[in-house]
Amino acid sequence: MGACGGMTPILFDLEMLYNRHMSSAPLPYLVKLAGNADENDGDAGAVTPHTNIAIKPKPETKKPSMYKVLLLNDDYTPMEFVVHVLERFFNKSQTEATQIMLHVHRKGVGLCGVFTFEIAETKVAQVMDFARRNQHPLQCTMERE
Repeated sequence: MGACGGMTPILFDLEMLYNRHMSSAPLPYLVKLAGNADENDGDAGAVTPHTNIAIKPKPETKKPSMYKVLLLNDDYTPMEFVVHVLERFFNKSQTEATQIMLHVHRKGVGLCGVFTFEIAETKVAQVMDFARRNQHPLQCTMERE
């Protein structure tokens, strides 16, 4: 057993990794194993360029689809309640919440925020549940951006 407890140490060819990383083609990284030299060359333990292991490249991830969460105007929900909802569930300041509430009041609909699907869905459910528990007909919806 050697200094590595019987395991062959892996040495990275940093220049090669850097060159592969900087190239435009997504190629797998190659790693050289130490201690696999030919026994005839007298260089036992040397790293040779022919002992490579291919490692899968990191898969590319797509950005998630984003969804707008919207409040819809109605004639019964108090403006103060809408401001409270915006502050509580969308972390808006009082000024920002008031501006959005006035936009909902004047235009019929207002943007609360843009989120991933799961977060948007949760926020819509929270707002709708809170409005129902407080006996307000406030409507909150989401749509793909």
